[in-house]
Amino acid sequence: MTVDVRHYGAADLDKIRETILDLHVEVRHRDFGLTGPFYDRGRFNERLSAYAARPGWSAVLGYEDGQPVGFCFGTALAPDTKWWDSMKEPLPAETTHEDGHRTVSLNEIVVRKAWRGRSVAWQLHEAWLHGRTEERVTLLVNPAAGNGAVQARYEAWGYRSIGLQQPFPDSPVFAVMLRPTKLD
Repeated sequence: MTVDVRHYGAADLDKIRETILDLHVEVRHRDFGLTGPFYDRGRFNERLSAYAARPGWSAVLGYEDGQPVGFCFGTALAPDTKWWDSMKEPLPAETTHEDGHRTVSLNEIVVRKAWRGRSVAWQLHEAWLHGRTEERVTLLVNPAAGNGAVQARYEAWGYRSIGLQQPFPDSPVFAVMLRPTKLD
């Protein structure tokens, strides 16, 4: 399946914010039952605003017949990033050194239920990465999500787990995954 993929930058956030928030609630709350303060619409909106305020933020949204089916977004890790600070076990400096151009973080990827299992997530992921200039991409995944199926999907996409972290006191402990932005 091929969806119409549209690219957005931080200047476009006001145009796409409600779509992203609505998809977040539909997928995270209704489909996956993720509730509680960390997953609330308001808290997610705060994180979305914070991510989009950072240099290098970009997003893609997928549409079929004009209907939004999913999104992904992320931003470059700045030299003063806190991304690596909440690791359960510290990583070597050569892994965590950032200069604002080395690593991009995939902060969120969401696909509506009717479009899952049809390679839409892969299409959004690759379309988003296509325009990135960083050498590697990192993401956080709950290892328990889908009884491990979500992390396995990322591994099939070339990511490898490099440790665990809990970035917020009320968030789950996530597996930190890393891969090159461009695969051979």
